[in-house]
Amino acid sequence: MTTLIALDWGTSMLRASRLGKNGETVEKRTLPYGIMKLPDPAQNRERAFHQAFLQACGDWLDDAPASPVIACGMIGSAQGWREAPYIEAPCDIQQLARQLIRIDVAPGRHFFVVPGVWKNGALPEVMRGEETQIAGALQYDEPLRSAVERQGKALIALPGTHAKWVEVTQDRIMNIQTFMTGDLYDALAHHTILSTTMQPPEQPDWDAFAQGVATARRYAATAGLLGTLFSVRSRLLCKHITAQQQPDYLSGLLLGSELLAVLSRQSSAAGQSIPLTFIGSDALCQRYIRALTCLECSYPVHISAGATEQGLWYIARLAGLFD
Repeated sequence: MTTLIALDWGTSMLRASRLGKNGETVEKRTLPYGIMKLPDPAQNRERAFHQAFLQACGDWLDDAPASPVIACGMIGSAQGWREAPYIEAPCDIQQLARQLIRIDVAPGRHFFVVPGVWKNGALPEVMRGEETQIAGALQYDEPLRSAVERQGKALIALPGTHAKWVEVTQDRIMNIQTFMTGDLYDALAHHTILSTTMQPPEQPDWDAFAQGVATARRYAATAGLLGTLFSVRSRLLCKHITAQQQPDYLSGLLLGSELLAVLSRQSSAAGQSIPLTFIGSDALCQRYIRALTCLECSYPVHISAGATEQGLWYIARLAGLFD
């Protein structure tokens, strides 16, 4: 039985899930058809989106034509199929459900897109897709729900190309902060002088990673990130690290710098240890948790799994897409 079809439609990938009557995943598939990598790009873009949609879930809809379809991610951006305008934070999850946009695919066939969230200010912030993961975690992740009930708020980290740090209260998104850590690592490791000597290790070198975090911490006030990045090269030339250690040293330096900024902001605002939930790939989340340990951070930490499907299920239910 198919109760809901959930699409996580990003820049480079399209992930489709068929969900059963209790929100359980019945079937999943992943296609390389993000909004910037559509099938047959030479054709009309509208048709290309349509083709990708049918490849993702057309057969599921043939078998269960009454099943609603909901999507999140860059499919609702200005470069997507149709734009789902941002909702300004602070906002609650019910607002996301009330402001879904509808995209008609064919006569009698359509799907809904979750809007993104923005925060105005001197450093404006936006996110698209992460709001759905946050909705799922706030509703279905028991450790997070308990933490919010106890302390009234929590901090959610979504590591990735552009890492998002989101302050939440019960069912509300309050603040957003973005760090281009993943993007910067890729650029430095592949397109700068640092890349000329780097060699990939056979397995993570956690000692080199810890050295990177320690460098970020020691020189945060006097040199900052820009003043320490060249140490990835200079420490090699001075034989403090090897070429195979450079990638993890750089990773520790970047993650350490990111976490120091986050911890500084939280300590000045909160005065107490705020619960921290990670949403993302387990390997990347564990790397962040290791960096927090290097920084002697005492925040209660855990990793939330399955947040995207859970978020799409919850938002669809709030919107009345199924009984």
